[in-house]
Parts: sequence; C-alpha cells; structure tokens
Amino acid sequence: MDAEETIPLFKNGMYLGFSGFAEGNPKAVPAALADYVERNGLVGKMRFNVFTGASIGIDVDDRWTELGMIDRRWPHQQGDSIRKAINAGEVNFGDRHLGMYAQDFGYGFFTLENNDKLDIGVIEASCITEDGSIVPTLSVGIISQIVERAEKIIIEINTRIPSLEGIHDCLGVDTPPNKRIYPIQNVQDRIGLTSIPCDSEKIVAIVESRKFPLGRLFGPYDEKSEQIATHIVDFLKAEVRQGRLPKNLLPLQSGVGTIANAVFGGLLNSPFEHLTVWTEVFQDILLDLFDSGKLDYVSAASFAFSEDAVKRLFANWDTYSPKIVLRPSQITNHAEVIRRLGLIAMNTPIEFDIYGHVNSSIVNGSRIINGLGGSGDFMRNAYLSIMHTPSTRPSKSDPNGISCVVPMVSHVDHTEHDLDILVTEQGLADLRGLAPRQRAQRVIDTCVHPEYKPVLQDYYDRALRTCLASNSAHEPQMLYKVFNMYKHLEEKGTMKVANWD
Repeated sequence: MDAEETIPLFKNGMYLGFSGFAEGNPKAVPAALADYVERNGLVGKMRFNVFTGASIGIDVDDRWTELGMIDRRWPHQQGDSIRKAINAGEVNFGDRHLGMYAQDFGYGFFTLENNDKLDIGVIEASCITEDGSIVPTLSVGIISQIVERAEKIIIEINTRIPSLEGIHDCLGVDTPPNKRIYPIQNVQDRIGLTSIPCDSEKIVAIVESRKFPLGRLFGPYDEKSEQIATHIVDFLKAEVRQGRLPKNLLPLQSGVGTIANAVFGGLLNSPFEHLTVWTEVFQDILLDLFDSGKLDYVSAASFAFSEDAVKRLFANWDTYSPKIVLRPSQITNHAEVIRRLGLIAMNTPIEFDIYGHVNSSIVNGSRIINGLGGSGDFMRNAYLSIMHTPSTRPSKSDPNGISCVVPMVSHVDHTEHDLDILVTEQGLADLRGLAPRQRAQRVIDTCVHPEYKPVLQDYYDRALRTCLASNSAHEPQMLYKVFNMYKHLEEKGTMKVANWD
C-alpha cells in the first residue's frame, strides 16, 4: 500500500520500533504520518514512544519533535530540535551502552509498561527473500528484536538502492540460561544469516520508498585533529616496536566525527598494512583506506556516509561488498567479542579530568548532547582504550574559553578504570600502570592547553596539600572548589579562573 494508507494503523500513545542505526531508518511512513499530523491540526495530540538501534535521520527525530510526536525516545539522537526538546523536558529520553541496550531490548525491559511488546515495527528493507525474510539496508541495529517484539510489522522496500543481500550477518538475542557464545575469532567471521526471519502473519503493509539515504556531513580536518592523529599513529608505531602490537596492529574501532576521520586518515600515510576494523559505524574515510590497499576488512553495525560516499559505495559495490559485513549491535558491541579480538578503541568525549574519568554525553552536568552511544562497550573491554579530544573549545567570548581537561568531570560516562590513553593536540598521556596521583601529573604535563596548565597545576597542588593533611590523598580533590571552572565559565565566559581561593 501507499505510505498514506498506513496512517489508520497508528494511535496516540503507541510503542513504535524503527529500524535504523545512523542510517537504515524508514523514511516514507514516518514522513506520511508527520504530514498527516501537521495537515490535520494534531500537533501534540499524537505522541509515540520511539525505539531504534541508535540515532536515526533528523527527518524523523527533528520533524517529529517539532510536531510534538515524540513522548519517549531511546537510545540515541543527533538532531538539534530533539536535543532542545529533551533539555527543555518535553521529550523523555534515555540512553544506555548500546550493546547492553540491544540485549535488554531483546529481553523486553524497555516495553514493560506495554505488556512487553511493541505495537508496530517499521523496517526499511532492501528486499524480501523468497521465504519472507527481511534483508536490511545500510544498518542492522535491533531489527531482529523489533521484528520479534512487534505485534504488527510494516516493511518499507527502498527501491532507490540495490539489494544488499549478502552483506549482513544477522542474529537474534537469546535469553539466559540459554545464551550462545559468539564464536568470532577474526573480523571477517560470520555466525548468522544474511536476512532476518519474519512471521508473515505480522506483516500488515509493504510500502515502496524511493528516498535516497540521507548523507551525513563532517567538517574537514582541522590542525588540532591532525595533531591528535599524529600522536596516535606515533604511539601505535612505538607499540609495534616494543612488541606489544603486531605489524598490522589489532582490529581498530573508532567513534564518529571529524577527529575519528582524521585518525583513520593518518593511517593512510602510515607504515601499517593489512588493517582490519571492528566498529559500530562505517565512515567515508574507510573507503579511502580500502582504495589505498591498506585495509582488508570492515565489520560494522551501520554506515554513516556522506551522500557522495553512498554513491561511491553503490557504484563500486562489487569491489567493496566482499570486504564488508554489517551486524546487529548486540554483536558489534559485545564484550566477549571485543575482548577476544583485542580491539584498539578510539573515541571522542566532551571532556576528561586529570584522573582519567570521561564525560561523553552531558555538558555542565545537566545538558544532553547526543547520548552515551556505544563507546563504553568498547572502552571497558578493548585491548587499548584511547580517548581523544581537543584540549580546548571556544566559548562565546574566548577562543580557548572551555578547557576539555578539568579537575573533575561534571558527569561520568567512563571511569578512570576503563581508560589507557588520553590524547589532545598537546600530547598523548599513557596512563597504563600509573596510580591516580601519577596519572594526574602526567595528564597536566602532557594534555592540557598552555593557558590552562597553571590553573590545573595550582588546583592539583592545593588539593594534594589539603588531602595529605587529612590522610585522604589517594585521589586528591577539593570538593568545595572542584567545579569552580564551570562556575567561572557561566559567570565570566571562560574557564580561566584567576585563583582557587
């Protein structure tokens, strides 16, 4: 049927599951439903609980938010409108480590209030097989869990793109005590099916979609990103020389964004060859690594490509596709596999503190950016856990008004126990084997911007003296002063506190 004909299936308050993890989300049915709400004066009167694999297109998240259509949203988002609505208390948003979320959603933990079910699942597919199974598009995410838990299924066949049958490795979620191991020894190993079985009795509509995947645009590398990439590549070279890494490294994982692209870009001119990648999101730069001959294989949960990269992918599908597999996020982000493969995990936070605690999701302790995502799945379990960020960011009145290294982060997503390496454009701090006071001094010496080094050194010295006097100097902090940099930013437009008195 046409997308508009599905509208009577939707009722206020329903629990909806959409395919999608950066890409791969349904486009025709959500757009038709938004048009209906806008056209009929129903803004704020048709609200839904929306569950996806991770972030999806702003054509859903932002437009639905602007029309008051989202009540509850899990587990990740990236739109300006939905972010503002969450911080204004208008949308109930929650996030969780994406690997844990995928598993727990399969257990039914997120639909308890709806009798452990979804009302409707809307899945974008590149085709349907002869036995009725669904072949996803540019992501897998939690499609298996949605298909299992939804009472009704709408399938959008995207005819603007070719059939992607064969690229996916699909598996559902087993429940304890019958959980199976994931017998993956190498990045290219496959353990599941190339499509997702679906009970045909659940399918209430098949809709054609002709909407091309929405490209994501990341800015060009800046000088800071390139310096961070250089520090990381030099560190990896040293690890190979010391015999702690093989010549082709170990499988690489990277987050999303300009710095992540710059780090992979730095590998283009490095001596490393026969690289492999095990990650959540496949970005543009990996096509360049394929073309250079340095990259052998990529396993991911989704693509997050610019429009040009999507066209490039499909134009050279026969060349690229044998080197790529897309998996559900409960596999890509699973501790068992991450530890076995020995990943080198690299992700970008908002800030970190002198002891190595990391904030990836919330500014000034209260304001959400996008969400936790899957970085914690990788940081806790990787062979090497690396966090990289510029040492400063601009405030409204100062180009270096915000220090990304602070005495104590305002929100903790990753603890000091999960991190090995911290990097800014100033340098790389290897924290392995160091006690907290040693970590603090190394971070201050290596990672802090010159304009903030005296500020943080003064804080640490004062905290150390104070805590030594009270026999509490394992990890010295002055709780009555520790957030003064945030207070100064709010009042003066910069974190450059004159003193700590």
